Amino acid sequence: MDFFPGFLSVVFLVRNQADSIEQTLCEAAAVVTSLVRDYELILVDNASDDDSISVLKRLTGEQGLANLQVYALTKEVDADTASWVGLENALGDFVVVIDPLTDDLNFIPQMLDRAIKGADVVFANNAKKPAQSLAYRSAFAAFHWLYNRFNGINLANEAPQYRMLGKRVINFILQHPHPSMSYRHLPATGGFTRAYLQYSTSPKASRPKRLGESIDRGVRLLVSTTRAPMRLVTALSLFGAVGNLLFCAYVVAIAIFKTEVAPGWISVSLLQSGMFFLISLVLLVLGEYILNMATLSNEGPAYHVGQEFTSARMTRREKLNIVDSATRPDVLVTLSHKRS
Repeated sequence: MDFFPGFLSVVFLVRNQADSIEQTLCEAAAVVTSLVRDYELILVDNASDDDSISVLKRLTGEQGLANLQVYALTKEVDADTASWVGLENALGDFVVVIDPLTDDLNFIPQMLDRAIKGADVVFANNAKKPAQSLAYRSAFAAFHWLYNRFNGINLANEAPQYRMLGKRVINFILQHPHPSMSYRHLPATGGFTRAYLQYSTSPKASRPKRLGESIDRGVRLLVSTTRAPMRLVTALSLFGAVGNLLFCAYVVAIAIFKTEVAPGWISVSLLQSGMFFLISLVLLVLGEYILNMATLSNEGPAYHVGQEFTSARMTRREKLNIVDSATRPDVLVTLSHKRS
C-alpha cells in the first residue's frame, strides 16, 4: 500500500462531546492510518463541563488509541485560539484543524494530496453551513463586508476554518506577537501558495454561536488587521479641523457684516451639532483602538491548559528519537561514551 510522505498532525476542537469523542477519534485514526505512516491526533477540549475528560483519560490509557495528545483548557475560548493550542503543539509536517461537528473527516485525503503537491495552505469550504439566528447572520455579513472592503479578502470564503497548514506557515505565524489572532487571516494573506477545495456535507450538529462574543471577536480582528479605520480617523479629524476653521471665519464674518445675529442661530446650532457628531465618531474609533491595545498589552495568556494527557501507545518512536534499550544496547553504549 502506498502512503503519503511526511508526518501528519490532526487537531480536533471539541466541547461537551463526551458521547461522540471516541467514535470521532476512531474514525479519524482509520482515515489517517490509511494515508501516512507517521501521525498524531491532537484533541483540544475547550473547557467541557460534561464527562469528556474521563473519556479522554481512558482513551489515552494502555487500551486506548495510539498517538493521541489531549489538551484540556480551563476556560472556554474562541475557535481560533483553541485551534492555535493544537497548532503550536503539533509536530507534523502538515497540520489539519477540524471541528468534528461541522467538518468532514473523509475530506482529509484530498487536502493532503494538494499539500503534498506543493500547496502551503489548503482550505476546504463546506457549502452547507450550520443554521444560525437572523441577528448572527446579519452581523456575520456586515463584518465580512467590512473586512473585505478594508483588507481585500473575504474570510468566510477565502480563509475558512477547515484548513491544512504546512510547517513553515505555522512557523511564520509564530513570529507574530499574537499568533492566536493572526492565525485566522495570515495563511490567506501571508503570500503562501494556497489551494481551495469545495465539498457539501450536512453538519452533524448545529451549535448556536453567541452574538456578543462574535461581535467582540470581529471588532478585535478588524482593528488589529487593518489601518483603514485609523485612516478614516485621520480623514475625519482633518475634515473637522477644516470645518472648525471655516466656522470661525463664518462667525467673524457675521460679527463684521451683520448687526442682527439672531436670525443665524439655527445655522450655527446645526454646524455645532455636526462638529460634535464628528468629534464623537472620532473618539469612538480611537476608543476601539485604545481598547484593543490595552487588551493586548494587559490581558493574561490567551489560554491555559489545565490537564494534558499523552497516549500510552506510541507508533512514532523513531520520530520522537526514542531508543529502546532492549533492542539497541549498542546505541546506549555509544551515548554513555560520548557523555563521559
